[in-house]
Amino acid sequence: MNIEHKLVGSTLYFGLSGELDESCAAFVRDTLDSICERNQMKKVIIDMERLNFMDSTGIGVLIGRYRKLKTRAVPILIASPPGAVDRVLKLTGIYDIMPKIAE
Repeated sequence: MNIEHKLVGSTLYFGLSGELDESCAAFVRDTLDSICERNQMKKVIIDMERLNFMDSTGIGVLIGRYRKLKTRAVPILIASPPGAVDRVLKLTGIYDIMPKIAE
């Protein structure tokens, strides 16, 4: 799993690549939390274009970040999920709390 990030104006962008599953969930959770705590942003965009796989553990990581950022009134948006990841996100209803956007 590789995580890139950049702050552009008041938007914090994360780029995820690789697989988001149990083997890297703690790393992803800790990395996203650490970066979010160090930055002042009005929204977060998670670009999943290079994410090859995500299981229910990955969904849990996303929901946990949503809950943390909700307390700061910072929305999370999902960009460019590949087909299989998009299906998982649709099935779980995550787009109801983290809308998918075109980036």
